[in-house]
Amino acid sequence: MMHAAIGALVIGDEILVGKRQDKHFAFVVGALAKRGLRLAFCEYHGDDPDRLTAALKRTIAAGDIVFSFGGIGATPDDHTRQCAASALGVALAVHPEGERELRARFGAELTPERLRMVEFPLGAQIIPNPVNRVPGFSMREHHFVPGFPQMAWPMVEWVLDTRYAHLADRDRWTEASIIVYEAGESQLIPVMEAVGARHPGVKVFSLPSMGDDGSRRHVELGVRGDPGQVEQAIGQIRAGVRQAGFPFREP
Repeated sequence: MMHAAIGALVIGDEILVGKRQDKHFAFVVGALAKRGLRLAFCEYHGDDPDRLTAALKRTIAAGDIVFSFGGIGATPDDHTRQCAASALGVALAVHPEGERELRARFGAELTPERLRMVEFPLGAQIIPNPVNRVPGFSMREHHFVPGFPQMAWPMVEWVLDTRYAHLADRDRWTEASIIVYEAGESQLIPVMEAVGARHPGVKVFSLPSMGDDGSRRHVELGVRGDPGQVEQAIGQIRAGVRQAGFPFREP
């Protein structure tokens, strides 16, 4: 049985027009790695309701675990809550727990406009926000948080530790590589194919360098994946490169 893929959606025109730089991708990779998990995909979407709804329909249908960053506010350019509801085929409604959080935060200053921030798809569960108490929400295996890193990141970690603790170390992996000289990538394909066929628990990779940094031109050739197979696989790579007559060194 295939494992559910873990993905991220980063939403907002400000990312696509270059007004802001995305920081969520690096965070998610690190947060997952700490728990022995890996990110399978990351997508960037502007504030386009049709495209976002289609993306959510696709990831929901696939059974993916998805963390969505941004667009859950109440301003006219925020569409994520509405798109999530549309993708799931349910209505939006004020979430009772979300309303309690907002009343605790704003008291008598809770306006109808602010209350829109907790209009979530019916059946949603809230994700507590430790910074300002304006929650995110979860639907199935999709988790929607604000675009602000100082809020979003602890919310994602809370989801990982409360919803997915049982997945810890599911994707634990290691990596090993060598630096190969006097060879182009195409000349290393036979070695790569042989190692990949013999060790299905690892991925073989090659990373060429043109020497732009002043170093000698080379190819970093390595494997990453199942820790139990990496050591044998890199040993086979060393043997294959040596047999092919190319010089190499350890990184």
